[in-house]
Amino acid sequence: MQMLSQTPSAAYRRVALDARIEGAAGAALARICLEEAVAALGQALAALDRQPARVPHEPLARAQAIAVWLAGSVDPAHPLRASLVQFYGGQASAIRACVTAPDASVIARVRDDFLDLLEAA
Repeated sequence: MQMLSQTPSAAYRRVALDARIEGAAGAALARICLEEAVAALGQALAALDRQPARVPHEPLARAQAIAVWLAGSVDPAHPLRASLVQFYGGQASAIRACVTAPDASVIARVRDDFLDLLEAA
């Protein structure tokens, strides 16, 4: 049997996140996802700062999965649907490129773009 997490604190964070997601819908769910993507990208940047030669696979994969989900979940009736799908898809592609060749400036740019969206919301 696989453990839920490597550490108790990570398990508690996961449970708290799951509870937030269960109670959210629409814009609130998108906001949670953006917050989680920003956090994951921040973790990737911190990991690169500590060990520049080691690719931070887990936080990058998490951020990419969130961006892909956001691109696929834009409401078809949203007036900015095409732009949002293109934006999220581009962010997912930029993150995917960093999985093989990590670039802190790209990760920071994507993180800042997501932060800008959060501030605008």
